[in-house]
Amino acid sequence: MKNISLFISMLFILNACKNTTEEQAVTEKPMNENSVILTDAQLKNANIATAQLTQKNIAGVIKLNGKIDVPPQNLVSVNAPLGGYLINSKLLPGMQVKKGEVIAVLQDQQYVQLQQDYLTAKSKLHFAELEFTRQKDLNQSKASSDKVTQSAESEVSSLHITVNALSEKLKLININPNHLSANKISKSISILSTITGFVSKVNINIGKYIAPGEVMFELIDPSDIHLNLTVYDTNIAQLAIGQKVIAYSNAAPNKKYQCKIILINKDINSNGNTEVHCHFVKYDKYLLPGMYMNAEIETTSGLVNALPELSIVNFEGKDYVFTQTGKQQYEITEVALGAKENGYIKILDPEKFKNKKIVTSGAYTLLMKMKNKEE
Repeated sequence: MKNISLFISMLFILNACKNTTEEQAVTEKPMNENSVILTDAQLKNANIATAQLTQKNIAGVIKLNGKIDVPPQNLVSVNAPLGGYLINSKLLPGMQVKKGEVIAVLQDQQYVQLQQDYLTAKSKLHFAELEFTRQKDLNQSKASSDKVTQSAESEVSSLHITVNALSEKLKLININPNHLSANKISKSISILSTITGFVSKVNINIGKYIAPGEVMFELIDPSDIHLNLTVYDTNIAQLAIGQKVIAYSNAAPNKKYQCKIILINKDINSNGNTEVHCHFVKYDKYLLPGMYMNAEIETTSGLVNALPELSIVNFEGKDYVFTQTGKQQYEITEVALGAKENGYIKILDPEKFKNKKIVTSGAYTLLMKMKNKEE
C-alpha cells in the first residue's frame, strides 16, 4: 500500500511539472506574429522614435498616359496639282528636308502646253494693247467708230484675264512666269518642300504617274509636336492651362521631358475621358509622332495626413509602418501611400492610425528583428 501511495504521488508531481512547463512555453510565445518586443539593450541600440500623423502641404500627382501627336499645321501632304510622271526623287521615310528644297521632279507634256499657252496669250495681249491704243487715237479724231474701239478694249481685258489665269497655273507647278521665255520652256517641273522637318511617308516610285491631288509624300515639322494625354473626367477639375507636366517613355523612364498644358478638351466621350494637349518645352529629335508616353501632373498643394518617408518600410512589394502597442512592443501594419514632397509622404488610409504612435526612426531595425525572430 505504501508503494502504491508513493507511485501515485510521483505521478501527480510529474503532471504538475509538465503543466508548468507548457504554461511557461505559452507565456513565452508571442501573442501576435506581426509584433516585435525589444529588450532594454535592443531599444537603446535601435534609436526608436515615434510620432503621430501630422498635417502637411503635399501636392498630389496625377499619372496619365498618351502619345505624341502632330497638329494639322505641322503635318504636310505633298501633291502635284496638275499631275505628271515621276522621274526623280531620293526621299525615304525618316530623311531630313529643308524648306524650299527640291524633293521630286515630274515630267509631262501638259507643262509644255501650259507654258506655250501663257507665252502665246502674253504675245497676243501685247499686240491687243497696241491695237487698242491705235483705235483710241483714231476714235478721238472720229476716224474710227466707238464700236471698234470698245471691241479692242474688250479684247485687251479678255487677254489680261487669260494671261493672269495662266500665270497662276504656272505658279502652282513652281514655274515663275516672269522668268519664262520662248527659249526657257521646260517639260519637267520641281516639287519643293514647304517646311523644314522630316519625311514620314513615301507613296510613290520612279516612273509612276502621279494623278492631280494624289499624295506623294507626308512631311512633318517636329518643332511644335504635342503630347496628347487621355484624362478621366474626375481629374479634369484639377488641371489648368499652363500647368507643368513631366513626361517619359517606357523605353527610357529615367529620361524626363518637361511640358506645359496648352489645351484641355471640354468634350467628354462615352468612356468618361477627354484629351489634354501639352507642348514640349524643349524639342528632342528622339520624340517621334505616335510614340506612347507616360506623364505625371502635379496638382495644387493641400493639407493631408502625412508621415516622414523614413517611417515606411517595404517588404515583398508592400508598404508598412510600425505602431507602438505597449512598452517596447511594436506591431507592423500595411499602409497605403500617396504623393511625396519635402521628405514627407501622404497616407491614404489615415483612419487606421488615428491617435496611434508610429515609428518614425528605426523602422527597418524592427523589420529585421521581426523577420529574424520568425526564422
